[in-house]
Amino acid sequence: MQTVLITGGTGLIGRALSKMLVEKGYKVIILTRNLKESKDSNIGYAVWDVEKQTIEQKAIATADYIVHLAGAGVADKRWTSSRKNEIRESRIQSSQLLVNALKNTPNQVKAVISSSAIGWYGDDKDRSANKKAFTEDMPANKDFLGETCRLWEESIDPVTSLNKRLVKLRTGIVLSNEGGAFAEFKKPVQFGFAAILGNGQQAISWIHIQDMCRMYLFAIENDEMKGVFNAVAPIPVRNKTLTTLLAKKMKGKFFVSMYVPSFLLKIVLGEMSIEVLKSATVSDHKMKEAGFTFLFPSIESAVDDLLETRNTDPDCPDSYRDRG
Repeated sequence: MQTVLITGGTGLIGRALSKMLVEKGYKVIILTRNLKESKDSNIGYAVWDVEKQTIEQKAIATADYIVHLAGAGVADKRWTSSRKNEIRESRIQSSQLLVNALKNTPNQVKAVISSSAIGWYGDDKDRSANKKAFTEDMPANKDFLGETCRLWEESIDPVTSLNKRLVKLRTGIVLSNEGGAFAEFKKPVQFGFAAILGNGQQAISWIHIQDMCRMYLFAIENDEMKGVFNAVAPIPVRNKTLTTLLAKKMKGKFFVSMYVPSFLLKIVLGEMSIEVLKSATVSDHKMKEAGFTFLFPSIESAVDDLLETRNTDPDCPDSYRDRG
């Protein structure tokens, strides 16, 4: 049984990925600051402390693969100067800790699969339907998230000098019932409002949580795969299209479309509003060329699956259930 060591294993992707890996026959070790007991014999925990740059050596020594997801949540808090520094440094320092641990601890790690984000790219200057999509060879944008992603990716690059295969997945907006953007999109719909952000024309490059986890598994098991790949579904969706689709699926005809003006988002969210209003059309071509196939290539298939999954949950609130 091969072992996958995961940083950020208690986050949205980490929880779902851990479950998938165990189902596929892997043993999982999750790095955490506070040691926990696991209910699953195939999921264990090991201690690390990014600030102190310490890590349990046994975890490194027994790992066959490392999935690096750690980093402070970008959308969890308002972007003050200190928060922006925390977002940036949490990624850089955790990568540095892994690199040093791999240098100094005898290990059998074959590959490191590291998270990055499509924040690497800037805003679509061209908002037309024929605009050129962002590809992996394009330079990082000069804004906060672009620079953060650049430093993030550079911080994990040294593992290649240790003869480790490195894959970096630039993650799009992950759609999941367990949190993140999808949960936020659903909140106003529960009260009968389709809340369209700004003019609603911004493109969202998204990915279903199941396909996201399958990409990590694909990267682990594909020995030829290395370098940077965009982790996004084939067809981006406009904010207005997604919001309206979600409202129709949840409420039928019983909803009201409501535009949330850009100036209000800027007041409420501050600098983070730039990302909410940003249009990013990101290409999935390289991932498909590598041989990956999507279970949820369209936004309608993804939304249908997520709402059906929630609707079959006995703990699901009535407002989420299919009203026909």
